[in-house]
Amino acid sequence: MNNSTHQDNIKLAIKYMIFASLLFAFTGAFAKLLSGYMSSLEVVFFRNITGVVIISISIYRSPLNQIGGKPFLLFFRGLIGFLALLMYFYDIAHISLAEAQTFSKTAPIFTAIFAYIFIKEKLSFQAWMGVFIGFIGILFITKFTGTNLSKTDWLGILSGVGAGLAYTSIRELKHFYDTRAIVLSFMSVGTIGPVLLMIIGEFYTTSMFDFMIAKFIVPEGIAWFYIIGLGITATLSQIYMTKAYMNAKGGIVGTFSYTNIIFSIIVGMMLGDSFPDMFVIFGIVLIVLSGLLVSFNKSSK
Repeated sequence: MNNSTHQDNIKLAIKYMIFASLLFAFTGAFAKLLSGYMSSLEVVFFRNITGVVIISISIYRSPLNQIGGKPFLLFFRGLIGFLALLMYFYDIAHISLAEAQTFSKTAPIFTAIFAYIFIKEKLSFQAWMGVFIGFIGILFITKFTGTNLSKTDWLGILSGVGAGLAYTSIRELKHFYDTRAIVLSFMSVGTIGPVLLMIIGEFYTTSMFDFMIAKFIVPEGIAWFYIIGLGITATLSQIYMTKAYMNAKGGIVGTFSYTNIIFSIIVGMMLGDSFPDMFVIFGIVLIVLSGLLVSFNKSSK
């Protein structure tokens, strides 16, 4: 690949990610609105089943063009992405949209670490400093004092870890699968998983695991409008996010995913969230700075 083509791919990836970030903010808004009508688990179900239908129609009209051969990695991407989504949507329902999105934006920090471990993308000292600064940012967002991490804090951090693993797997899967197949693997697991968990929820519930075990509630009225909006924006954001990661390194793409925080602050305030306090703002700044340091990692290959 010549330098001109490489630069064009990076520019295209950046455009894809900014658009995906805007769509992610609207997805979060619809999810937050739906949390007043059903559990976050059920929101995950409706988010994904709509996507399964849309992607399946797309594949029917234009068959997949791929090599295949990595079914277990494809399933892993779907499973780990689904678990991260359960935690993320629970946070959306219980804390401000901006804070929930900021937790999810720690994913590039973990993506850089996992890319270093699993696919041998080298990290410079500068990039490692970025990872360190990112973790300091997490401490500010959670207002961590040593003993005070809440349930939403833990779930937020773990959702970032899970998303980081999922994004790293895309770096490998892109060589074997069509973008739509990668997205479909995630959404299929994210549809079947909630059905099984909601069946369990009919017989057993627990406050500790209420982010993943709950009863099914039949949607009514305006909830159906929110479900349609959620499905459309979620599917499109997933497609464009995947395209972004397939066109450039995880660190570079991850940096521009932070625009989602800005979009989420604006959309969240429109839904009634208060503006983030100084601790959270400082944490956001540190996490964005960490992403910049990782993205300009000169040692990556």
